[in-house]
Amino acid sequence: MRKIAIYGKGGIGKSTTTQNTVAGLAEMDKKVMVVGCDPKADSTRLLLGGLNQSTVLETLREEGEDVELEDILLEGFKGTVCTESGGPEPGVGCAGRGIITAINLLEQLGAYKEEKNLEYVFYDVLGDVVCGGFAMPMREGKAQEIYIVVSGEMMAMYAANNICKGIVKYADAGGIRLGGLICNSRKVDNEAEMIQELAKQLGTQMIHFVPRDNQVQRAEINRKTVIDFSPEHNQADEYRALAGKIEKNDMFVIPNPLEIEQLEKLLIDFGIAN
Repeated sequence: MRKIAIYGKGGIGKSTTTQNTVAGLAEMDKKVMVVGCDPKADSTRLLLGGLNQSTVLETLREEGEDVELEDILLEGFKGTVCTESGGPEPGVGCAGRGIITAINLLEQLGAYKEEKNLEYVFYDVLGDVVCGGFAMPMREGKAQEIYIVVSGEMMAMYAANNICKGIVKYADAGGIRLGGLICNSRKVDNEAEMIQELAKQLGTQMIHFVPRDNQVQRAEINRKTVIDFSPEHNQADEYRALAGKIEKNDMFVIPNPLEIEQLEKLLIDFGIAN
């Protein structure tokens, strides 16, 4: 079973990219679980057709300790298994602890056991936070592979570089490795070339360039992934291609994070600052 965590700057399209990629793997008859690690609990809604899912923390608050797996797991697109960690009530407690609680409970209830026949577990992690509970997939070896969703925007690249620092910190203890950068295009000038160069300097790969297309938003409004909503569309093929590349990926590295001066020079070299 491959355990994958998806990180990236908040608002970069991480959850959308994750769910569309998972749909591509499910279409390949892969058995996939998605663990939403965002207090907003929106990491599985496209796979579930917009169905609101009771989060692990909500269920624990309502049911106490008497929780069964079926209380916190729902079946989504083509048999995907979906769960959301959730978070505390606004203004109360630490959302990161919700992730710790959720993952520990899933383990205790046997969600990852061999008889479940899972081939992939995806952790969709909030923003670019790599501390506390949000770092748990890295810190405690819950994930083996990290993919970072990025674009040609400066703050997205800055966040990706920071996440790489987190990977370096936990690489030995957790055994995690970077599988590559996923460029979720914002139509920035020279974007593909710039992210290719960023990947090269980090010591990794740009595993796929996802072009910007309004079909993604159309599918989201209809509460579906692109593969589910419009399977013949070119954008659906992009997510299938990304899923296929992750399936075949064998490049896993400890990255070499850049100094801020190097990152700024990269932006200048590709004309962003001109």
